[in-house]
Amino acid sequence: MRTKLISAPYTIWMTLFIIVPMGLVAFFAFTDKSGAFTLDNIARVGQYSNVFLRSIWLGALATFISLLLGYPLAYTIAKAAPNRQSFLILLIMLPMWMNFLLRTYAWMSLLEDNGLINNMLAAVGLPRIHMINTAGAVVLGMVYNYIPYMILPIYSVLTKIDNSVIEAAQDLGANNRNVFLKVVLPMSMPGVISGVTMVFVPAVSTFIISKMLGGGGNLLIGDLIDMQFLGSAYNPNLGSAISLVLMVIILICMGIMNQFDDGENVGGGMIL
Repeated sequence: MRTKLISAPYTIWMTLFIIVPMGLVAFFAFTDKSGAFTLDNIARVGQYSNVFLRSIWLGALATFISLLLGYPLAYTIAKAAPNRQSFLILLIMLPMWMNFLLRTYAWMSLLEDNGLINNMLAAVGLPRIHMINTAGAVVLGMVYNYIPYMILPIYSVLTKIDNSVIEAAQDLGANNRNVFLKVVLPMSMPGVISGVTMVFVPAVSTFIISKMLGGGGNLLIGDLIDMQFLGSAYNPNLGSAISLVLMVIILICMGIMNQFDDGENVGGGMIL
């Protein structure tokens, strides 16, 4: 009885904010405007396959870049002195204290044709570069906004690796390269998989970043869903169908990534 009382708030929360919304999405996806059952909405999603492919490609690219940049940063922080680690983590999290829209607006002013970066290039005699309203600007915005979600789980796992394990590998004749490749990297995979998931999921479904930095020529799934619910092409049934298909794609991607995590290396790299 006591267990049921303790779990009751969580059950109510999940019912109201997870199960009910997902049920409504499924209901609208398989019905028309009159409420009759139909598969036309799901069939129409295929018309936007190019948008899905673009979103997955840009989301995967942003995730890959975040991993390339985030892993060395997380490793450096984990190897720093304990009294410096908290300060370095604070620097990583500091931009997240600012509003998401303000951070994106800041990048707009930096990347514009007459923005700070191009003005600096012109000041030193270099030609201006068109950066705003491009796919590269969208990827840059994704990496900047989501890279902390890559660094933090990897750092959390790296700090839990016992130094005695590394010392044992060194005592057995492993050099620094082999210690990293055969000990540290495999043991940090739970954090890597968690970070990849936490970056890829919001990146593939974003709409603010693509709208502000990508312009109208870089339409992503999030923009498409936003248009169906809030834009001039108001069609919540089609928007729900697109959302449902996106949810299935994300679940499949997460299932594939989970196959690379045996869950036996180091605790703390939980897949969300």
